[in-house]
Amino acid sequence: MNYWMNLFTGGTWDEFRAAGASVSGFRHRMRRNVARLQPGDILLCYMTGVMRWIGALEVVGPSDDTRDIWSVADFPVRVAVKPLIMLEAETGIPMRELEGRVSFYRDAGDAGKFRGIVRGCPKRFENAPDGDLVLQLLREAERNPTPRAVDPKKLARKPLFRAERRKGRKAVPTLVSVPERDEAETPSPAGAPQEAEPVAPTEHTATQHLLLKLGAEMGFDVWVARNDRGRACPGGNLGSMPQMVEELPTQFNEATNKTVELIDVLWLKGNSIIAAFEVECTTAVYSGLLRMSDLLALQPNLNIKLYIVAPEQRRAKVEQEILRPTFALRQRRLCETCGFLGIEDLTAKIDGARELGLVSSLKPGFLEDFAEYFTDTNDG
Repeated sequence: MNYWMNLFTGGTWDEFRAAGASVSGFRHRMRRNVARLQPGDILLCYMTGVMRWIGALEVVGPSDDTRDIWSVADFPVRVAVKPLIMLEAETGIPMRELEGRVSFYRDAGDAGKFRGIVRGCPKRFENAPDGDLVLQLLREAERNPTPRAVDPKKLARKPLFRAERRKGRKAVPTLVSVPERDEAETPSPAGAPQEAEPVAPTEHTATQHLLLKLGAEMGFDVWVARNDRGRACPGGNLGSMPQMVEELPTQFNEATNKTVELIDVLWLKGNSIIAAFEVECTTAVYSGLLRMSDLLALQPNLNIKLYIVAPEQRRAKVEQEILRPTFALRQRRLCETCGFLGIEDLTAKIDGARELGLVSSLKPGFLEDFAEYFTDTNDG
């Protein structure tokens, strides 16, 4: 008998159970691993996002079940299973409880990657005692459940979203990922508690505040990245600023909407996005560029102004990143559609317009007067 990893999200776990918990499915590319499963093997179920062990399934054998069980993907390579243990996410075993007790989580250095055990499934446990321990902990949790709060956003996280790509004249359905923003992109002050009282805004937050205030004064509705709404700013928090909308226009597909929700700042007019801004003060820059590039890939005909806003000292870094082959060699080049705005220059322009009482009469095009576009000098 072998132990195998079986990965779920909160959504796919619910759908698995709603379908009777009798069939587990995997992607076609994992068919060789699935073929190695034997009756009696144990699938240990791990919920990504919330990082909890939530069940154990005994393999019965191959399955010809073709029901439409999962909404995110087909998972066509299937096996019949018998549930041994099934827990709710709240009573699951946190991965952190395994630190120092299993070979794939020997110390803090293995956190996150866990030596590859959570990369794809089914993946066989190399060390049988690791599986023994996980199964033992699951049995104990079933007998004596201990509820632990989970982040609802992580529980609801979807790894893939449906979109379309062009193949000749045809639109071909496909699945894409939309990574969540890394909390490290806008770090809190060192040592600050997660629920801290208002603190001085970071440069990133201060720049978001600057753009949101400007957009509202120009008469636009505004949007701030959904996970930044609680960040402190003068007068309260970003999510309570004037002209802030609670929901975005829904004319796009789900993948596009998810991508747009994570962009730092948007200016909106009715159902149209007028301008999109990514603020890059402390990160590697390419995180914001990737979101912009994803947006253009999902909506190649979208015609909006895109900007990377960063300190002048990061100008060279922005240029280096935006001219990467992945951005510069695409049909619609990011360096030609996404401009650079230096925070210092932007602030000076806005302050000057306010002194003259001209902010409310500004048009979005005024940004183009000093935005910089980094095109290859060999383009002629």
